[in-house]
Amino acid sequence: MVEKMRELWFADLGRIGYADALDLQRRLVERRLAGEVADMLLLLEHEPVITLGTAGGEENLLADPDKVRRAGVEIFRTDRGGNITYHGPGQLVGYPIFDLRGHGRDVHRFLRNLEQAVIECLADLGIDSEIVPGLTGVWVGDDKICSIGIAVRKWITYHGLALNVNPNLEHWSLIHPCGLVGKRVTSIERLLGRSVDMRTVKASVVDNFAKVFALEPIHSDADSLLAEVGASSRATVA
Repeated sequence: MVEKMRELWFADLGRIGYADALDLQRRLVERRLAGEVADMLLLLEHEPVITLGTAGGEENLLADPDKVRRAGVEIFRTDRGGNITYHGPGQLVGYPIFDLRGHGRDVHRFLRNLEQAVIECLADLGIDSEIVPGLTGVWVGDDKICSIGIAVRKWITYHGLALNVNPNLEHWSLIHPCGLVGKRVTSIERLLGRSVDMRTVKASVVDNFAKVFALEPIHSDADSLLAEVGASSRATVA
């Protein structure tokens, strides 16, 4: 008898604020722990925000916090691993709510699989990328194209990855990205020299997550998820 593939529920939440997305993740962690939902992948874009992880990052903020906020960029301390990073429109964020008890109880392997899914997605678009020993994320040469930082509660993951599709790269001048002095960031559109449909990138991310983690992708209703935290998407959901 052929064993039925486990499911990967995915939802496109459009563009939502960081706090709303974090609240939703925490609720879904509880539901995943209770077995009420399958492994999930939330796809979204954030309003402009600089986040500080559990490794700190205040020393890597290069502008006065009040000036940053006046520029329309929020500053938010969060509970993911890692240092300082930026999220904003044009950056595809993927938050996997996975039960690692079904994935070998191996956080290190989970991180490597996240990176591999992004590498395969970029390959679909004609971009050669790689990991750098000792660093998390995905790189194209010396430039970082995808940041990764997660948290794990009772073997349930949350937070995740941020892949630069066509964001305002000038916003990274406000920080040392991920606390790495002298490192630059890049984007899919900068590398390809042409516009890229965000829906194409989202579809590739879902497909490659499903392949890397050997899961069957199942579309979930974004509106019902957002209703849990009283949030609404202001972007068109593909």
